[in-house]
Amino acid sequence: MTAVELLVFLDTSVVNIALPQIGAGLHLREAGLSWVTNAYLLAFGGCMLIGGRATDHFGARRMFQIGLALFTLASAAAGLAVAPWQLIAARALQGIGGAMLIPAQLALLLRTFTEPDARRRAFGVWGAMGAAGAAIGTSAGGLLTQTLGWPAIFLINVPIGAIALILSPRLLAADPARTVGATARLDLPGAVVGTAGLLTLGYAVGALADPGTRVVAAGLLAVAVVLLGGFAVIESRAREPLVPLRLFGIREVTGSTLVNALVGAAHVPAFALLALYLQQTQHYGPNRSGLAVLPVAVAALVTSRTVIPGLLKRLGARQVLAIGLALQAAGLAWFAMLPSTVDYVADVLPAALLLGVGLPAAFVGVTAPAVTAVAPADTGVTSGVVNTAQRIGSGLGVTAALVLAAAVTGTETPATSPAYLAGLRAGFAMCATLALLGLLLTLILLRPSPSKAAATLAVSKGRH
Repeated sequence: MTAVELLVFLDTSVVNIALPQIGAGLHLREAGLSWVTNAYLLAFGGCMLIGGRATDHFGARRMFQIGLALFTLASAAAGLAVAPWQLIAARALQGIGGAMLIPAQLALLLRTFTEPDARRRAFGVWGAMGAAGAAIGTSAGGLLTQTLGWPAIFLINVPIGAIALILSPRLLAADPARTVGATARLDLPGAVVGTAGLLTLGYAVGALADPGTRVVAAGLLAVAVVLLGGFAVIESRAREPLVPLRLFGIREVTGSTLVNALVGAAHVPAFALLALYLQQTQHYGPNRSGLAVLPVAVAALVTSRTVIPGLLKRLGARQVLAIGLALQAAGLAWFAMLPSTVDYVADVLPAALLLGVGLPAAFVGVTAPAVTAVAPADTGVTSGVVNTAQRIGSGLGVTAALVLAAAVTGTETPATSPAYLAGLRAGFAMCATLALLGLLLTLILLRPSPSKAAATLAVSKGRH
């Protein structure tokens, strides 16, 4: 499960460094190249809700296998693409496969690891994969592209996915009998309107970053609001809703959803800004730039096994989330003070290590409260809602950071100018502010309720 988790999140960033080579190989210009990334992200975020509800209806292992098969086949199609439309279509299919996989993984984790210590360790490793994915993707993208060519960044997924698919019947417990062959309907009107609303919202957010398409983006945002409003109406009346609105009456679900949007909006733009800083102002090559962020992945993998499970046991998910967001904010604030001439060990490495510890803590802490607060039959859709929020937040954060950096920098400003650096610093400062806002919402929305606190105290007294 964690190997597949790494693949899904790695494919969010692995393509970035390869875009120039993809453009040259398939004769794609900037507008078309953006869709190599956006097709994956839009499909990933837009289809997460239906992936979550399908997990609840048809079984976590079954949806894991379907999603993994689709993701693997789409990766092969992307690596073998000889025309732009083939690559973009394959990337969209990868995103749909990922949207099936993530809710299924969370449901499988909850079902497989029932003993508290084992569950904490499992969530720690799972959370580290998301944090490590962006860093490893950046490094692997540069290495594979330079040595084997851009198709390798997609084809490398195929043997890993195939092995995981072959092993899944042996390693993953079969779905309960009540979910196998389930015939419950999937709320087709809600699925169509909700997915259309999320896809429209994602496209509009991406279009906001381009001054030439902002008028179109404003119109699409209005359409997205109408569609999502219609989705809410449909769900309130549906007999078997795609997303039961009653879930948002659970404070842990609402709090985790809002905070996860801020987690995505804070950390995803940071990797893009750091790549611009290292490559544009410090003249790092793709491989050197990728290696510069590897400490994030190393720190995430180490702390997920040695630190985070113990913190979850002693402090609980809410406190671990708060610690993760505080470390994330500190690292981003450090980046907001990057100098014009960098000393990597003094200026970049400390912040990278802070992010490497803070991100997996935030990923684990923000997911666990929601999925453990709902009934087992709702874990898939709940994880879909929470993870959709992070995808939407990531898109909004990238757009906001790049627009802010461009506004501070001004037009036609060379990357070597102080104004360009000031724009990047402003983007990092915005990301740090969003992480702090997430910390504030964590303390307000995810605080223990009086009844739960009283129950915990009673249990504690009974043990003593």
